Amino acid sequence: MSEGLSEPAARLSGVGLGLSYHREPVVRGGDIVLRGGEVTALIGPNGSGKSTLLRALARLHRPDEGRVLLADGTSALELSAKDFARRVTLLAQSRPVPVGVTVADVVAYGRHPYRGRWRADDPDGDRVIGWAMGVTGVAAMADRAVDELSGGELQRVWLATCLAQDTGVLLLDEPTTYLDLRYQVEILDLMRDLADDHGVAVGVVLHDLDQAAAVADRLVLLHGGTVRASGRPADVLTERHLTETYGIRIEVALDGSGRLTTHPIGRHSLTSAQKD
Repeated sequence: MSEGLSEPAARLSGVGLGLSYHREPVVRGGDIVLRGGEVTALIGPNGSGKSTLLRALARLHRPDEGRVLLADGTSALELSAKDFARRVTLLAQSRPVPVGVTVADVVAYGRHPYRGRWRADDPDGDRVIGWAMGVTGVAAMADRAVDELSGGELQRVWLATCLAQDTGVLLLDEPTTYLDLRYQVEILDLMRDLADDHGVAVGVVLHDLDQAAAVADRLVLLHGGTVRASGRPADVLTERHLTETYGIRIEVALDGSGRLTTHPIGRHSLTSAQKD
């Protein structure tokens, strides 16, 4: 991820994943591939299995069936927790906020997979921590306590902590939720930078279809625990796919800049034809 990353083309795959909670099926036949240098967005209605599928890729939800594989064909479940954390990292929806701990110390937590008992066991640590704080824009607040930060600032600190793990696969579960527009755009831009400039395989759960279309190379549309469609945004975000999946009429169009946009049509909404 940072300069000198040994696995710039790292990727992660879920093959035929069956996932459940309390024996109730949540995801069936889930297939997904995260490729180095690409952003893959998981989209779909609430309860469709997006976050569960992402957690399975992060080895936080054990599959009932199917496999989670790394690029070399290694099963994720065969690796130790420390070895897996050197290859895959997850930014979850929420984390407990420590009280009285500085930003720099929180970001340093991300180096845990590389450290033994002594800090000297991690000769690259300071360099990678500095890089992670720099690209996320939190270096200037290094000495501030994280419990004093705004929501947007805290989200960037958590992302810096993930980046400090220096993995080739980055998983993010709704990273723009509760952020104002500026921080949403900054997080999306950073995801693209990580993929384009550092070869990271990014997998992200997003609710905003237009954001997903703008930032992702590939989309995985889930509905009722199954993959309804997967591929390039233009192939997945069709009126038929979206209308059937969300149970409401959704128009799809290109704006004046050629960007794909979606328009849910409610009882009081104007259709594109009416607007014209």
